[in-house]
Amino acid sequence: MTAKFSAEEKAIIECVEGNHATSIDNVENEKKRYAQIALTQMSKKKAISIRLLESDIERIKAKSLSQGLPYQTLISSLIHQYATDKIKFET
Repeated sequence: MTAKFSAEEKAIIECVEGNHATSIDNVENEKKRYAQIALTQMSKKKAISIRLLESDIERIKAKSLSQGLPYQTLISSLIHQYATDKIKFET
């Protein structure tokens, strides 16, 4: 199987294989910096608007209250769990 590379990937491969790549100072600091950048990107939140039945919202509010967390946090958690395949939607 032949891999297909983008122009950017080809340029990176050429740079590394052509010994044009050089080491940077403070590699550990750079690793930490990029790890922080990745963490920041992964934790960015975006506001959305969604229409829900009032009765569903009231039920969710009651359940979130019994668990001691805000209802929007509960909704966000449910969506996250679904998005990461921790819970499944049954039809």
